[in-house]
Amino acid sequence: MTTDNNQFLIIRQTLEEILIGQSIIIEQLLIALLSGGHVIIEGVPGTGKTLLVKALSKLIHAEFRRIQLTPDILPSDILGTNIFDFNTRNFTLKEGPIFTEILLADEINRTPPKTQSALLEAMEEQQVTLDGKTLPLPPLFWVIATQNSLEFEGTYPLPEAQLDRFLFKLLIDYPERSAEKQMLIQAKTGFQGKSTDLNKLQPIATIEDILTARKAVQQVEVKDNIVNYLLDLLEKTRQHPDIALGASPRAAVVWLQTSKAKAWFDGRNYVTPDDIKTIAIPLLRHRLILNPEAELEGLKPQGIIESILQQVAVPR
Repeated sequence: MTTDNNQFLIIRQTLEEILIGQSIIIEQLLIALLSGGHVIIEGVPGTGKTLLVKALSKLIHAEFRRIQLTPDILPSDILGTNIFDFNTRNFTLKEGPIFTEILLADEINRTPPKTQSALLEAMEEQQVTLDGKTLPLPPLFWVIATQNSLEFEGTYPLPEAQLDRFLFKLLIDYPERSAEKQMLIQAKTGFQGKSTDLNKLQPIATIEDILTARKAVQQVEVKDNIVNYLLDLLEKTRQHPDIALGASPRAAVVWLQTSKAKAWFDGRNYVTPDDIKTIAIPLLRHRLILNPEAELEGLKPQGIIESILQQVAVPR
């Protein structure tokens, strides 16, 4: 391979020291970064969603902006607008916070669908159109959106077609007892996970490092039996009796790409069945649409994905 994964392993280790007990989420977030896919993180308040993204932004030498989304945020507040300058008699573009390299869209389900759509369109096309003029976004342009669980009042759930713009949907749950105890011990010594602590972090990777790593990921080898295994899983999602809409061809492509990123992250230049299986839940949980009968029975996409992974034979 043309480059190694040491920088990203150091980033993972550093984040694990800040957000204790969330190792799987941290790894999946870094795999999304290596794949160039946007991420939505869901969890109840106080589980460290924003802290994780802010800490990661400190470890990458890139421009970072945060939007705190609320019901009164307008699309122009995100994209920007043209302002008339009475001195020059010309319109001047005032860029919105979307013109950045890493964007944290905090509580995306707190803002109305019109504003959500403006953000998601830029994510899909990696460009912004203002007053008929198309403006490109930076090559890295990476969006991490957070949202509280949908059971909370005052939210605007993203429809399935918009959720599909996100590569992964990550769920941050409460930490295990041992991890939470370690957090409390750190709190006794003064660490609170606030900006005063994050300001001590130094960048570990640059934009060029990330773009170079993405090129290295593309060189990871995928054997024909692995491709056939992935096709079997895809077919199973489309034929499952509890699923109304299975994984799309787009999902198939990004599933393969992220599996290559997982392999590279683990220091291998070939994909294994375990790479395919590890990626399945964060990649599919927001893409599969269950039948109404399955929803009434209380079935969840994650449980169905897990059963599919057990049913399909793993290649040797």
